Amino acid sequence: MEYDKQLQRIKNSSGFIAALDQSGGSTPKALENYGVTSADYSDDSAMFDLVHEMRARIITCDSFDNERVLGAILFEDTMDRKINDKPTANYLWEDKNIVPFLKVDKGLAEQMNGVQVMRPMPDLDVLLDKAKNYPVFGTKMRSVVYEPNVDGIELVVQQQFDVAKQIISKGLMPIVEPEVDINGAQKHECEVILKASILQNLDRLNDEQQVMLKLTLPEEAGFYQELIEHPKVLKVVALSGGYSRSDACAKLKQNPGMIASFSRAFTEGLSKQQSDEAFSATINNSIEEIYEASKV
Repeated sequence: MEYDKQLQRIKNSSGFIAALDQSGGSTPKALENYGVTSADYSDDSAMFDLVHEMRARIITCDSFDNERVLGAILFEDTMDRKINDKPTANYLWEDKNIVPFLKVDKGLAEQMNGVQVMRPMPDLDVLLDKAKNYPVFGTKMRSVVYEPNVDGIELVVQQQFDVAKQIISKGLMPIVEPEVDINGAQKHECEVILKASILQNLDRLNDEQQVMLKLTLPEEAGFYQELIEHPKVLKVVALSGGYSRSDACAKLKQNPGMIASFSRAFTEGLSKQQSDEAFSATINNSIEEIYEASKV
């Protein structure tokens, strides 16, 4: 079964997961960083055409190889499109042996109790069924923690795990992502509460249930070791969260067992205006730096 092959690849192979899942809200900034301004497109449709061009250029690049890149997280619009006349997820898995994941959340609710939980996802089952038509292995969903508010953080984690169980029941692997804001004055205090809440929820999973975790790089080196070693956790991946690539990689090296799942830090330095040669060299340097940090 494809799922089992993908499971073994994520579990046993070295490498990192590229986050190429900027959605409607974050796409303009991603394009701007790539050298495409709002003057270059007239509406959302044209904007998504341009961001797909960017993603296709990354994914088809020879440097984007399965020796170093384990998986890639896609936005729904990307999953629905094609690369080299194949659905994106099929191209990733069948042509490149890179495991596809799908971002499933619909963005964040207003901030309350020092956190932002996910907006409701009434059509999640429909989206998961659609993902199963492709060789999609798992999903990703993001919440954000700003303050060490116990009630708020427990609400974030509970919601993440409730949705994770729904995703598992559809035969997909959920990436639970309760991001901690890197600019918070009490970031470590947030991480202490978050880890305790995650451990509680992991212990409530049954023997057939397993998740992945996507976490902000912690203030204290090795802080998430208990989570990395937990039998209900397939893999712990790190988000870059606004850190530069060099800072994110330096922090990642202090946390053995975590691998990268960077977005902004991964595409840092790429530009639409670059020649294919310069683009390939830039992405190769990025992949190599992140891969080496993920191997520690």
